[in-house]
Amino acid sequence: MNIRWLLLAVLLIASVFFEAQGNSIDGVRVWPAPENTRIVFDLSEQPDYKYFSLKNPQRLVIDFNNSKNHVSFKNILKKDKRIKLIRTSKSRVKGTTRLVLELADNYSLAVFPLAPAGQYGDRLVIDLFDEEKISQGDHTPKNDHRDILIAIDAGHGGEDPGSIGGKGSYEKRVTLAIAKKLATYINNEKGMKAVMVRDGDYYVSVGRRSEIARKNQVDFLVSIHADAFRTPQPNGASVWIVSHKRVESEMAKWLRNRSNNSELLGGGGGVIKNTRDDNLAKTLADMNKEHSQGVSISMASSVLKQLKKITKMHKKVPQHGNFGVLKSSDIPSILVETGFISNHREEQNLNSSAHQRKLAKGIFKGIKDHFMIQPPMGSYYASIETRQHKITRGESLSVVAQRYSVSIRQLKMANNLTSNIVRIGQTLTIPRAD
Repeated sequence: MNIRWLLLAVLLIASVFFEAQGNSIDGVRVWPAPENTRIVFDLSEQPDYKYFSLKNPQRLVIDFNNSKNHVSFKNILKKDKRIKLIRTSKSRVKGTTRLVLELADNYSLAVFPLAPAGQYGDRLVIDLFDEEKISQGDHTPKNDHRDILIAIDAGHGGEDPGSIGGKGSYEKRVTLAIAKKLATYINNEKGMKAVMVRDGDYYVSVGRRSEIARKNQVDFLVSIHADAFRTPQPNGASVWIVSHKRVESEMAKWLRNRSNNSELLGGGGGVIKNTRDDNLAKTLADMNKEHSQGVSISMASSVLKQLKKITKMHKKVPQHGNFGVLKSSDIPSILVETGFISNHREEQNLNSSAHQRKLAKGIFKGIKDHFMIQPPMGSYYASIETRQHKITRGESLSVVAQRYSVSIRQLKMANNLTSNIVRIGQTLTIPRAD
């Protein structure tokens, strides 16, 4: 009997201990830039968070669920002009750490988590953008309601055929065919425009591909490829983003020679290139890199989700690779391996115009879904007040609400729903998140 009570006591103490083991805020970094400020919270685990804005005065409130704060916010703002103060506040939810950012003005927001990479662990990133200055950078076009520009890179070309299938199919021809079909879908979509890195059978060097994308001030780059292996068995598509190590290496190389480089990284490129302050240049370049990687990861997941509906996947989650065409840290990008040209059945499919069209449409839908949720500042997509979503098998009202970061109540009000029941094929109006 005594042993039983002892075991119960041990279990009770253990449950209290583990319940207390939540997330923790272990550090904060504030990176001011000419057009924006980035705030990064270093966390012990992946963040579970919510945020909202308040006016008169302007404030951004972030609730970290099941978290404790181990950071002092004194003397961290230095010369930042956008944040007056970072302070803690009391939340009604037990175990929640509430932080309040008192802001100098009304800023456009981007709030997103970043997974561990390199020297960094889990992070929550907050970007504050000057609305009146966002169009003055060298990366973002100046007109309001502009098109989102998508660079489409058809792999290989000219004297570089890429992989060759068992029946003599050239990867360069497959990738160009899919790229052209993808461009058609993009150009037929209001608010989007395609930029073809190559539109014929000619060679473009890896470095030049990035230059073309940067010269056209694109918002995103998607590179189309077809995989191959020494045996015909492997098959399936995959979606890739550049490895953290490659990005770090390329950025370090760029910074060492930045005064001689003609290309500029993102909206702060001019400052990065011309400043004599090496620490400032590194900080701004690192900020651009983290934003670009965050967009790339989100886009890779969105495109992969659509491709799963069309073709077999060789890899079911986004992969990291050492791809030169994805190396530019200022251009968010993914590489899509559309299938194995070395597999006999997939070689036939990859040469099929109908299958190429399905692949292109899937990639397009993934790109569109991402930008409907996270539209670039100043774009037509950012001006759309409502969006549409068609219910597919397995989706519920709560799943749709979570996907678009809106509440179930908002969804029901926007669609005049009296219950939480939805049916397959039903089209819902998605309100803009508050």
